[in-house]
Amino acid sequence: MSEHQVTSPLPGIFYRSPAPGQPQFVEAGAAVDADQTIGLVEIMKQFTEIKAGVRGVLTSFTVEDNATLAPGDPVAIIEAS
Repeated sequence: MSEHQVTSPLPGIFYRSPAPGQPQFVEAGAAVDADQTIGLVEIMKQFTEIKAGVRGVLTSFTVEDNATLAPGDPVAIIEAS
């Protein structure tokens, strides 16, 4: 198995859930598919999904919910299977 780092495609604010008060897309420790959304990045009211990119287990998030991101900033770590 190898470690995969998920990065932000854009600058903006990172959200772990689709809307306030709703469940998070995925919790640390959960299995994910490559095309699974793990969070959103919002810039100027435009929301872009951040996908896992590989199949495996999301071991940790490297940023907090509502954190400010720059392009290429690490968001999560996935142990690829």
